Amino acid sequence: MQRLNADCSTCENASCFIKKHLHLEKMQDFILQKNTFACKKGQQFMIEGAPIQGLYFLYQGKVKIIKTGIYGKEQIVRLAVQGDTIGFRGFGTRNRYLIGAAAIEDTVLCNFSNEIMESILKIIPEFTYDMMLFYAEELNKSENKVKKIAQMNVRERVIDTLLHLYNKFGHTNNLINVSLSRKEIADFAGTTDEQVTRIFSSLKKESLINTVGKKISLIQINKLQGEIIEHKQF
Repeated sequence: MQRLNADCSTCENASCFIKKHLHLEKMQDFILQKNTFACKKGQQFMIEGAPIQGLYFLYQGKVKIIKTGIYGKEQIVRLAVQGDTIGFRGFGTRNRYLIGAAAIEDTVLCNFSNEIMESILKIIPEFTYDMMLFYAEELNKSENKVKKIAQMNVRERVIDTLLHLYNKFGHTNNLINVSLSRKEIADFAGTTDEQVTRIFSSLKKESLINTVGKKISLIQINKLQGEIIEHKQF
């Protein structure tokens, strides 16, 4: 990865956990010690089982967080956009990453080493308290996702994935602002790319979606939401 400079004071990612705490006086000393890297599309910057190298904060771009399942099958457990935190599931509990991460497109990442993050947590109580709330919220999201997947059929999981992409990455004229392969969509929905292809074909025939290459357009969002509304209670 190519080393860069990214100034936190001019960063426009209001949702970034570091940016939210930039006003704290003691944070200024730690900001000067961060590293910033450029990561090319398709490049993996976190490897499952590798030694932890601190936390990453997505300055620019899109990232998939992956975990290896049975028989070596890759599962996408989360998708990240600029402002998101990456690597927090392993930080503080083990000395190796429990997940991997790769860039979906050219990406810029800010990194704070293990030592720096531990110092921040020990010295700045406001940051530590908010980090605890952050972990609690992420745990709640993970538990809700497990509940939904357990009760959804394959078609519902694919539709839920499309709606998640629509909300997560945004859209232009209902065209989702991210390009994912059928396999990547399948890896996130917990199915196969063959199943995704068949379901896409059905959704197109029903005039619910359209595709332009890897880009996907959601034509009738209300009808798509209606198919999974009963699962949204979780």
